[in-house]
Amino acid sequence: MTKTNLPAKKEEWFFESYIQGAVLEFGPLEVDETEVLEFARRYDPQPFHIDHEAAKKSPYEGIIASGWQTCSFVMRALVDNYFSPVSSLGSPGIDELRWILPVRPGDKLMVRATIIETKRSRSKPDRGIVRTFIETINQHDDIVMSFRSVNFMLCRDAS
Repeated sequence: MTKTNLPAKKEEWFFESYIQGAVLEFGPLEVDETEVLEFARRYDPQPFHIDHEAAKKSPYEGIIASGWQTCSFVMRALVDNYFSPVSSLGSPGIDELRWILPVRPGDKLMVRATIIETKRSRSKPDRGIVRTFIETINQHDDIVMSFRSVNFMLCRDAS
């Protein structure tokens, strides 16, 4: 993990704390089968997410988590470990979302956040833009999901 200048307390993180090139990792997040089934039944009821028999006959050969649930796991990890409650101003979106490998019940996931760019806003000097490459990695060190995130952060010094 690359050294960062992020203070120990997230409440002290501002735009200036996020340094291009820094790499942070958090987890593990354990994928629970009951949660996979509940999420899929409610939001993504495809047979390979909700039906054990159908899932066995699918190309995945068993139940897999919805990619949208994997996104939710990662969002929770980012809120808990990466976004500051005092400086995070949200995001205009993500780019290049890729579901590379299936996520299965029992998997243990890690999230790796690599800060790829930081830029102070010219039009709104009280904030900056942080671009981050997010990878989700399973217990076998396989990347299962990735995307690029754009976030707005308040600056400590608005001048």
